Amino acid sequence: MSPTMPLLLHVFASFATGGPQVRFTRLVNRMGGAFRHAVVAMDSNYDARNLLDPALDVRFPAVCVAKRAVGGNVLRFRAALRAIRPDLLVTSNWGSIEWAGARIGTGVPHLHLEDGFGPEEQSRQLPRRVLARRLLLRRATVVLPSRTLFRIAREEWKLPPERLRLLPNGVDTSRFAPVVREGPARPVTIGTVAALRPEKNLARLIRAIARLGPDVRLVIVGDGAERPALEALAAAEGVAERVSFAGHCHDPAPLYADFDVFALSSDTEQMPLSLLEAMAAGLPVAATDVGDVAEMLDPQHRHFVVPCDDAALAGALGALVQDADMRRQLGAANRRRAEDHFAETAMVAAWEGLFRDLSAKGTPN
Repeated sequence: MSPTMPLLLHVFASFATGGPQVRFTRLVNRMGGAFRHAVVAMDSNYDARNLLDPALDVRFPAVCVAKRAVGGNVLRFRAALRAIRPDLLVTSNWGSIEWAGARIGTGVPHLHLEDGFGPEEQSRQLPRRVLARRLLLRRATVVLPSRTLFRIAREEWKLPPERLRLLPNGVDTSRFAPVVREGPARPVTIGTVAALRPEKNLARLIRAIARLGPDVRLVIVGDGAERPALEALAAAEGVAERVSFAGHCHDPAPLYADFDVFALSSDTEQMPLSLLEAMAAGLPVAATDVGDVAEMLDPQHRHFVVPCDDAALAGALGALVQDADMRRQLGAANRRRAEDHFAETAMVAAWEGLFRDLSAKGTPN
């Protein structure tokens, strides 16, 4: 690849496989040789690099990160920026915010992406983080995938509107073929795809399953530190035989074909990729009312987007379990909505244009 191609430095709190990392790898793979890339993971976890096309120019420079040493980290990150010499710094979420401070005065243009919040900010914004974002991001270009986040950035962080970009996530619908069920009836399978972290509140989903009939089964795709506790909960609720933990899957696309209903039980989300994938797979959805979830789904789903409550989620799931015709109708509507509003080609084109514009023209420091 030509060294004249712009070099983009992407900083993640972690490059473990998750929604932001999956989106990044898809963008890079689709853009091909348009850019060179360097990736820094603050926790040194680079598991998602396996999703990248090995033919592309993506490097992983070593950068020392010390815990609870903001001043020292800023100096180290400034040194890294001088050594790597990127045409654009791309930071991702709160975990990379120190780089926003480090790049001030370096002349390196800055793009910051906010996907959402961890459990510590699921109910309210932390004042010190609001202030930090307000100060450190006021001269960056800030990308928000959801309308909820866009409003927060404008009204609570008070970032200049001209610096904000609303850029929704997209999905490659060609990877998800809706399945037509034929043959004898089988138990209804509810599925979810999520990292097993506290804010995903998969315990709520397991408790909801325990309220449904014995023929309903649950498949949880994903892994994480919460798995032992969730397995113990399934046993305590008497549903261990009906709850399957599929673990991490490199490409979960084929697994959606085994689901009859997709469930999202999170306490905090903004625009989850797993929900877009479920829509592309032609699945009906029962979900908690977080972030942009209600706006993402076909309007017919409004009764199935419920408060963050075990009984409410169980009620939505139970209604879908009982009505196969409604499942087919809602799933087809979701598929059309994914095709019409969330095409991955549009997302890639928007990101490529933004990367090219900012790396070529720069932004003021």
